[in-house]
Parts: sequence; C-alpha cells; structure tokens
Amino acid sequence: MINKSELFHTLYQKTRHMTKELNEQLQQHQLYSSQWSILYCLKKNGPMTQSEMWRYLGVEAPTVTRTLLKLEDAGWISRKHGKDKRERLVFLTSKAENHLPTVEKSVTNFEEQMLQNLTEEEQEYLLSLLNKLGN
Repeated sequence: MINKSELFHTLYQKTRHMTKELNEQLQQHQLYSSQWSILYCLKKNGPMTQSEMWRYLGVEAPTVTRTLLKLEDAGWISRKHGKDKRERLVFLTSKAENHLPTVEKSVTNFEEQMLQNLTEEEQEYLLSLLNKLGN
C-alpha cells in the first residue's frame, strides 16, 4: 500500500523545485513564475477581469492584485475599468505581445527539460492523473 503522505510530500517537493527552476529561467526576462502564469492566462484567454483571473488561477484576489501591479509597472499589462467602477479589465500591452514569444521559448525549453525522462505516453498519463486529483 502506498504511503499517501510520501506521495503528497513528493508532489509538493517537485512543484517547489520546478517553480524555483522556472523562476531561474524567467529571471532573464525580469519575470517570476507567478507573473508568467498571469501573462500566459491573458495570452490564452484574451482580456479578463481581475476576478475572472483569480478564479481561473485558483489564487487569492490580493495576491493577483499585487502581481498585476508589478506587471503593470513593468509595462507588461494594462488595466481599465470594466462595466462598473469596481470591475477592472486586464489585457496585454504591445510590449508583452512583442516579448512573449521569447519568454515562451524559455518556458518551453524549461518544460522540455523537466519532461525529458517521460515518454509522450507517460506525459499524457501524468496529465490525466493530475486532472483527476481532487475531483
């Protein structure tokens, strides 16, 4: 019988390791993994409200707001008022549109490095298992 505590500990440790390694890759772009998550989210989904974003990412609203402020200060994103004064719509700037292909290349290289020991079939199986987790 598998030790569930060991399973979750290993999953947690691998996640921390990958986040650390990704942060090192992103350093050349003056970005962190949390910022990359938001940029990727906007690239994939288009402009979103801040509340849509924190729900999608599964992160607390204040955390997303702090990260958005840093991205806005660095010129990666812009925010505008939405339908009412409380709603803020977030979208990528032209700087982001121009630089994201280079950032994506760094992330893709990192991802390939992390998955190099898994076959294509194993990668698909891992994804299916992760999607089942917690459901």
